Amino acid sequence: MDNAANLENSEQRVLSIDLFRGVVMFLLIAEATGFYDLLIVPAFEGTFVHAIGLQFRHHPWNGLRLWDLGQPFFMFISGVAMYFSYNKRWEQGERWGDSLLHALKRSLLLFSLGWAIYRIVPVEDNPHGAFLYDMLPQLAFASLVAFLIMRRSVVQQLTLAFGLVVITELLYRLWVMPGFDQAFFPGHNFGSYIDRLLLGGLSGGHWVAFNIVPSTAFVIWGVLAGRLLRRSSPPARKIRTMLVIGLGGVAAGLAISLFTPIIRHICTSSFVILSGGFCLFSLALAYWLMDVRRMRKGTPFLVAVGMNPLFIYFFAQTGGADWLRQVAVPFSRGLFGWAGEWPAEVATALATLALMWGLCYWLYRRRIYVKI
Repeated sequence: MDNAANLENSEQRVLSIDLFRGVVMFLLIAEATGFYDLLIVPAFEGTFVHAIGLQFRHHPWNGLRLWDLGQPFFMFISGVAMYFSYNKRWEQGERWGDSLLHALKRSLLLFSLGWAIYRIVPVEDNPHGAFLYDMLPQLAFASLVAFLIMRRSVVQQLTLAFGLVVITELLYRLWVMPGFDQAFFPGHNFGSYIDRLLLGGLSGGHWVAFNIVPSTAFVIWGVLAGRLLRRSSPPARKIRTMLVIGLGGVAAGLAISLFTPIIRHICTSSFVILSGGFCLFSLALAYWLMDVRRMRKGTPFLVAVGMNPLFIYFFAQTGGADWLRQVAVPFSRGLFGWAGEWPAEVATALATLALMWGLCYWLYRRRIYVKI
């Protein structure tokens, strides 16, 4: 655990990073409460509520919803934070070898946490080794790769990031193994073949472990965004740069989607580049709000979650949310049971989310930050 300055004493801290992480993590942990499921019950089908609820479900295959951006956003902002963290270490005199050892330990712990979540809460229709589909093992690999090239030039980092995307595109398009030669068809593509070969089965949701390769680009782009934010250039120029590049990413992703479908399940090139553009747009907005306009009133609500992202994610995914739900049920049922089943369930989900946020806020107020 590390102690850090709180919001009131954070003049040197780039608070847009904490806000960005806070928004992403708040939405991610809300899933564990079951709240999103309540928005897509059959009674709401065809309504605006149902349409909103669908945005918190992955697209079945070819298309994009808000929920598909969750992992790209988290990996991207992790890369931004990495750049600040390691450069601070180097400015304080830490040797590269010591930083490498820290990066290795961090990646091993992230990988182990992803495995632990899978063992504690296994998904029945997934093969052995399906924990590789999870965000944490993919972040473990991507973070290590991003660290190893962090001191390289911008051109070299961009070349590697886009190279991984291009290699993935070529492997899916050129793979000719019988039964797995349909580039963008669920269960019959290159990624599915690798899963069948290495994991002995396929994901029930058509996810593939090979996503660990193209998704590395998100962390590398995050590192480059951190490099931009850390420059001494005027904030307006930084925001303009992020918006222009972000717009280029969105435009390029949509253009590529004309011949390569946007598929989150296998991280196609169009999906990765389109998501990267949205990542930069979102960071530019957070930076403008928090570090330029300094609109910080009320932001501890989300910053508190963003300061302990790995802790609350692991807590929510390993039964912590279910435990807090049991605490909330007697009260939510007692207060809202008269209104019917659905309102009582909504109250329970929101109460559970409030308790998880309260836990983060309790840690935040005591300056307790679980970091690896």
